[in-house]
Amino acid sequence: MAELSAQFQIRESLLRKALFVFNRSDERGKEQQSKKSGSGPRTHCAETFTTKVWSTATKIVRPWYCPQVLDVQDTARCRVLTMQRVTVRVPAREIKFEIRIDSGLISEIGEAARKALGPGARRAALISNRKVFDLFGEKVLRALRSSGFDVSVWLMKDGEQHKSMRSLEQALTFFSKEGLERNDVVVALGGGVVGDLAGFAAATYLRGVAFIQVPTTLLAQIDASVGGKTGINTAAGKNLVGAFQQPRLVLIDTDTLQTLPQRELTAGWCEAIKQGAAGDRKLFDRTVRLLRSAGTHASNVQHARGMRINLAATIAAHCRFKAAIVSGDEREAIDRSDRRSRKILNFGHTTAHALEAVTNYRRFRHGEAVGYGMMVAAEISKSLGMLKPDELELLRGAVRACGPLPQADDIESDELIGAMKGDKKSVGGQIKWVLLEAVGRARIVDGREVNRRALRKALHDGLQMDVKETI
Repeated sequence: MAELSAQFQIRESLLRKALFVFNRSDERGKEQQSKKSGSGPRTHCAETFTTKVWSTATKIVRPWYCPQVLDVQDTARCRVLTMQRVTVRVPAREIKFEIRIDSGLISEIGEAARKALGPGARRAALISNRKVFDLFGEKVLRALRSSGFDVSVWLMKDGEQHKSMRSLEQALTFFSKEGLERNDVVVALGGGVVGDLAGFAAATYLRGVAFIQVPTTLLAQIDASVGGKTGINTAAGKNLVGAFQQPRLVLIDTDTLQTLPQRELTAGWCEAIKQGAAGDRKLFDRTVRLLRSAGTHASNVQHARGMRINLAATIAAHCRFKAAIVSGDEREAIDRSDRRSRKILNFGHTTAHALEAVTNYRRFRHGEAVGYGMMVAAEISKSLGMLKPDELELLRGAVRACGPLPQADDIESDELIGAMKGDKKSVGGQIKWVLLEAVGRARIVDGREVNRRALRKALHDGLQMDVKETI
């Protein structure tokens, strides 16, 4: 085994070099494509170059990366080489936590939680739903118990309509019955609904207990689990009751994406497009390239040569982008309207929340509604002379690439406009629209600049997008 470890050290050095080159594959691919004479699809060179790097990396490490060959130390070292890590800092409150991204991480939740919380935490209250718990619950329970946690479980009902005051009360009652104390922890295993509800319950019980996110949907991994926004819906609107509760740890296991239905993945990709479109053109382009090269289904991405690391790296890039915004504006300061304001992350959300509300949270996944919301905001941007038509079409093509969306053009504009009046981002009774000057550059615009006629036209055009067409 000592000889194998010595050989692994050699391969470790080579793999580091391969992964360094891999992280530059997008840029190299684009450079090579720009030198070509124009034949073949735009992403061909980037994909080919990525495949070559992945082939090199797997030749180096694959013969040694299995429990029969490697000892525990070497396997852990291989994890260090492939795991993506994002450190989130909120200087205003001296908060710091880590996001870990890799395949197979769920089985390591116990060790990671113990390291994040220290020896004082005794109980872990796990919140999930039946569907997710049946898939991953036993692994999580074993891992937490092996690290000395006394674990209890509460399963909430699935669906946005259950992110409610009633569910919150049930969660708080569960904490009380299980004897949760201030030095214990709440663990959220699931998508954005589970994370929002569990996080808000953690923020309110005993005036705040520790909280760990284990997001299992793409949308939750790149957005909902990062930033500390938690809350519930009321009859008056979405997320009107909530709190800022930063997690102590976010553990993202990319293997969970293979269990998702197509609609959940489409919702996640729409949210990914939103983040790039609102504030980072390179991130937008990177996400679209991944969609073009491997398709919208996670199994395609996971199994395509070279794409598995690319998926984790892309998720990490989205987490870094959002973490940078949150670090400088955790609580979405009312007096900020610059391009690093957290408000830019609300791009597409004014219409999205209205769509969800008027359909009683039953027709749209959140990300699907955001897909439509982006197009409405882009249409408004175009009508104000801010966004060029070719930029609007670029965004439309990216939304189409995410996958088909439910029908939305049968919803009355007046009903949506009425729902928008309850938007929680309004200031002085006016909606603060997040619009685009270009893909990757948002501008916050006072609602008085968007007249009712322009809004009606934007809703008509944005909600009639041919969602089944893909690029």
